[in-house]
Amino acid sequence: MAGLRDVLARVTQAFILLEDGKPVADMCGDLVVPWWSFGKTLIAATALRLVEQGRLSLDDQREGHRLGDLLRHEAGLRDYGWVDTYHRDVARGATPWGREEMLDRAKAEQPLFVAGQGWSYSNIGYMYARERIEQAHGGDLGQAARDLVFAPLGVEDSRLATAASDLDKVEMGAARGYDPRWVYHGLFVGPLRSAAVLLDGLLGARSPLSEVSRALMAARRQLPEHNRPPWSGAAYGLGLMCPTTPEGWIAAGHTGGGPGSVVAVYRRMDGPKRTAAAFSLGEDQTPVEALTVRLLQTGAP
Repeated sequence: MAGLRDVLARVTQAFILLEDGKPVADMCGDLVVPWWSFGKTLIAATALRLVEQGRLSLDDQREGHRLGDLLRHEAGLRDYGWVDTYHRDVARGATPWGREEMLDRAKAEQPLFVAGQGWSYSNIGYMYARERIEQAHGGDLGQAARDLVFAPLGVEDSRLATAASDLDKVEMGAARGYDPRWVYHGLFVGPLRSAAVLLDGLLGARSPLSEVSRALMAARRQLPEHNRPPWSGAAYGLGLMCPTTPEGWIAAGHTGGGPGSVVAVYRRMDGPKRTAAAFSLGEDQTPVEALTVRLLQTGAP
């Protein structure tokens, strides 16, 4: 694994390390960043809060898909990220496609496998999960997340972006002018520090989630075909990437990337109670993930 100096040389811009819930290394200041797919962890946690309240069920099946399968990427759904015209239209600043146009272009009606009998990463699946959350909560995803996750953890400075103007004070790198509606499951933004605080709270002792819900999130499906550095064993839970490190311990969190930047937010699931988040301009996930692993392993930058 690359040393910290090498990692920082490869465009990593900011990071923070928490231990026992307190910052022990902070090189992010008040930087506000797009959370990209770290938002999937937040969506899953929001859905589980609704399950705990009896307003949703993981066995809830609509449009032929169980909620639990959607959150685990086991529903057999395709992803719009594989559609070439999606990336071209994003790059040229086109108006985001409507929901039905996106589903048609992604051939969403053609499953990749029978639900529960495979695994394939799908933003479309999380869009469906978002819609169920909104129906159950009676408001938009941003309000549901504020009520059920942000507020209990005392995170008040992060939000769901719904228009390009919501990104005016967000570090978007080369993606200035980006329209967050291109992220159909929802793009959350906030200080990098708050992303770390959120994950630390969700998976720690002060979590608003029950022990049962946290165990469901961390129940791992091994994905050896997706192994890549800095991880030695890829795995996914429910809204959580749960990879094994070369040193043999498990991290839980999520990496996210979009035009212009990458974010990685992870917590050690054994050993010291550490949570780290890192952000980088560019689109290479490896140095950002390597830095979070280094911080979680050593407890210092």
